[in-house]
Amino acid sequence: MNTLSPFQHQVSLKTSNSFGIDAVADQFFRLESPQQLAELQQSLKLLPEAIPRLFLGGGSNLILSDRLAALVIQVALTGKQILEQGEETTIVSGAAGENWHEFVQWTLAQGLGGLENLSLIPGTVGASPIQNIGAYGRELKDFFHQLTAFDFELGEFRTFTKAECQFAYRDSIFKREFKDRFLITEVQFALPRLWKPELSYGDVAQQLQQRGIHKPKPQDVSDVICAIRQSKLPDPAIIGNAGSFFKNPVVSPALREQILRSHPNCVSYPLDDGNFKLAAGWLIEQCGWKGKRLERVGVYEKQALVLVNLGGATGKDVRALAAQIQADVAENFSVNLEVEPVFV
Repeated sequence: MNTLSPFQHQVSLKTSNSFGIDAVADQFFRLESPQQLAELQQSLKLLPEAIPRLFLGGGSNLILSDRLAALVIQVALTGKQILEQGEETTIVSGAAGENWHEFVQWTLAQGLGGLENLSLIPGTVGASPIQNIGAYGRELKDFFHQLTAFDFELGEFRTFTKAECQFAYRDSIFKREFKDRFLITEVQFALPRLWKPELSYGDVAQQLQQRGIHKPKPQDVSDVICAIRQSKLPDPAIIGNAGSFFKNPVVSPALREQILRSHPNCVSYPLDDGNFKLAAGWLIEQCGWKGKRLERVGVYEKQALVLVNLGGATGKDVRALAAQIQADVAENFSVNLEVEPVFV
């Protein structure tokens, strides 16, 4: 290896992934400035041609293998600003390495509503469009304006519009065709000047009512959602986890009716296309997995949708537990659960 190589070797990623898996990266690079990308692309010639790339943000949506025979590029770009104030929206931007929740709180501190329902979601600004993160009736795409990404194939920056990102439920083009090709450096959001709260989830409206808040402001909604999430989800700093581990499955009206006949209390939500979204956590709990342990991994005792690291868990341990849960749900409900985090 060339002694001028900018890469670190055999770097532990234990503190760089929220599940706390003690993975080791063969090659590692910390990206702190967009200007480093041109240099980085040239330096890639120092590595074996076939070595894969892995872009790492907060590591909250990844389940890592014990050893990564890859170049891990940790995105540590920082900065946030108001770009434009129009009649209907205010355009704000966040660098890809900014902590997502801190960015949301910054927008609220500027008097800008819109992202409050996405409070306390772990991860970074740059990772948020990849997953099209969502919670409590909102998705990132609802307020997305555009993003900038570096193309490692062409060696240049490119701007992506909302349509070009091909957003879907917990999905985007960056999880598919453009995975590991484009590194997102900045994301812009269009936040409404005329704000309306999204309170369709009963827990949120109930909590506001209990607090005596009848005309909530964006910060009020954020505070309530933070309280709800903290009551249900473990803090990764205390117990390793990747948040919600399975997507809420979408089923046909016929399958929903079939499930309701044997489980009248099945939790479901109607969709615009006539299908229904089921609560994955409810399905898992009905199969007896809530609070269950499987050696070094388990299902969180307060929320069946969350898998946790009980100490020394490996990626193989997590995959095995997820597979058993998927098999049980399929057998009992004829529903296939899809994993949210990416196994690497």
